[in-house]
This record gives sequence, C-alpha cells and structure tokens, in this order.
Amino acid sequence: MKITRINLYRYDISLKAPIAISLGTIEHARNMLVEIQTNESITGWGEGSPFWMIAGETQSSGLAAAHDMARLLIGRNPLDIEGCINALVRYLPAHPTTRSAFDMALYDLAAKAAHMPLYQFLGGEKRALVTDETIYINTPERMVADALRIKEKGAEAIKVKLGTNLRDDIARIEAIREAIGDEIPIRTDANQGWDTITAQAVLRGIGDWNVQYCEQPIKRHDIAGLRQIRQHVAVPIMADESLFDAADAIRLVREEAVDYFNIKLSKSGGIFEALKINAIAEAAGIPCMIGCMSESRLALTANAHFAAARQNVRFCDLDGCFEHADDPVYNGITYNGYQIELPELPGIGAEVDSAFLAQSERISIA
Repeated sequence: MKITRINLYRYDISLKAPIAISLGTIEHARNMLVEIQTNESITGWGEGSPFWMIAGETQSSGLAAAHDMARLLIGRNPLDIEGCINALVRYLPAHPTTRSAFDMALYDLAAKAAHMPLYQFLGGEKRALVTDETIYINTPERMVADALRIKEKGAEAIKVKLGTNLRDDIARIEAIREAIGDEIPIRTDANQGWDTITAQAVLRGIGDWNVQYCEQPIKRHDIAGLRQIRQHVAVPIMADESLFDAADAIRLVREEAVDYFNIKLSKSGGIFEALKINAIAEAAGIPCMIGCMSESRLALTANAHFAAARQNVRFCDLDGCFEHADDPVYNGITYNGYQIELPELPGIGAEVDSAFLAQSERISIA
C-alpha cells in the first residue's frame, strides 16, 4: 500500500460563546483536517486542534508545516506507522498538534485496512467511558449557573477552570460547592495560572470540598514546584502542560512531581506518542486522563478509542464539542448524558459532512 494523495483542510467550527481559561480566551475552534488517500482506495482522516497558548501552534502555522509533512509521506507505506511518524519527527521535532492529525489519519487508515474499530486495533475492548463537563472562567454567579445546569444533566464530575487569583478562585469553588452540594466531585484546572505559593494557598482553601485533583497549577517548566505543591497539599496534582511527550513523562516520574497524567492527542503528537506516555505512567503507578482541546467529534472519537484500549486511563475529559455551535461529524461517538458510546465501524468510525468540507479551504498534495 502507498500514500498517493494528502488533502489538508482549514476546519473552522463556530463556538456557542467565547471560552476563557487563565491563558487566554478562545473565540473559534480553528482546527485542521488531514485526509490520507492510498492506491488501495482506503482513506484515513485525522484532526488537530491548535492552541497557540499551549502548544505554540496556530491553524495557519500548522497548515504550513502540514504541507511539508505531507510531501514527506507521499509514496510511503501508511501501515508503517512508526516509520512515517519518525520521518515527521526528524523533519519537524515540534508541531505536535499538526503531527497528531497525520498520526490519527494513519491509525484510522491502518484500522480500516485491518477491518477493526480503532480500540480493537490498539489491543483493547469496548468499556464504559464517562466524561466530565467544563465550566470556564467567569463570574461566580455565571459559574454557579453552569454548575447547576451540568448537575441537572446528571454529571458524575464537574471540571472548573481557575488560575486567576487566590480570593476569586476560592470564592468560585465555594459558591459552586454550596450550590450543587457535596456529592459530585470537582476537578480543577489552573492552566499554569498560579505561582507555587498561591497554588498551595488555593488548594488548601478548597481541599475539604471534594476536589478530585488539580491540573497544572503552575508554569509547565517548574517541575520542582509541582513536587513541592504535591508534598504540601492534600489535593492530588495532575500534569497537563508539563507533559507533551515520553521524555516529559520520564522526567515527571523521576521527580515524583505529580499524581496523575493528562494525555491529549493534540498535545502529545498523536496516538503513537500517547501510547508511550501511558506505558511509562502505568509502569510508575500513575493513572492517566484522556483530555482534549477544542476538537470536533472526529478527534474526540479517536481519543475515546485510545481511552477504551488502555485500562490505565481512569478519567475522561472529552467535552470539547459541547461548546461548538455546529456538529459537522457523522457517526463517531455519541453521548448518553455523559456516558460515551463508541462506534463499531472500522477505523475511527467518524467522518465529516462533505457539504461542510466543500466550504472549507483545501490544499492537496499528490
């Protein structure tokens, strides 16, 4: 089998409203699609969701890099996933989000060739997956209203974005906990918004309010600070922006810096690297979460397949499409409340509406 053509798409999806985290505000999901075609009429699809404030990529920079990446893969055997990914890494060691779209398309294509759903191709089986839903930074009143709405929908956990300042962040969690009661766990995420002293103060302040963990309380490079926080607060600590690849995973394990890992395909460079990260975590006794950026149900389905295939993935944060005003994806995962149902189709089992694609800018490399 040979790769004969690769199509790249600007994959713009409107949001219901801007969403705010400590690193900035997102007004549109400006994603990218990669379509890999072969001489055996098997096609693979992948999606990347660039977050400039996290991965240092934009849609435009990603598409420019993708053009060169596509030229490297033309004529290669797409079933040689390791060889294809290593070629991309050697050429452009960075650009993990762009690479993740190619990676996803290669795995989609390989699983289709094997006539298997992706979770089965990865050596797993279908299992129960439950996502949380995220509340973004806003006034305490608006965040309480969102928490009540999510509780009414039957959520088993609520994720709350923090990372502004000591007083306001404690007030947000206090107000939410008072409104929804004590039973539903709250998962917090500061997105690097605090310094070490503030992080410890906030987490001590909210530590008795059934807070399941805190993601990335401080700057990504401060591994010693993560270890210090973990040693002095009761709330478990999860690495997010500190964890891009397997080398980061080894460093975090060596330093005993965190309790959990957050794996995101758009951040890790895709499934190939995510499998390494999870293996390191599993060997070290560190459970993982599968997270997301602002992907459509195409990439969210691939993330869910990965979670189903690896028992060490304990948590799911696959709610990115909840904020989208449009859903251009056929098949793929479905949500029964917050329960995630995987498709049984070969490959990822999701595809983008052709009419939606017809309105999207396309770049073709053959």
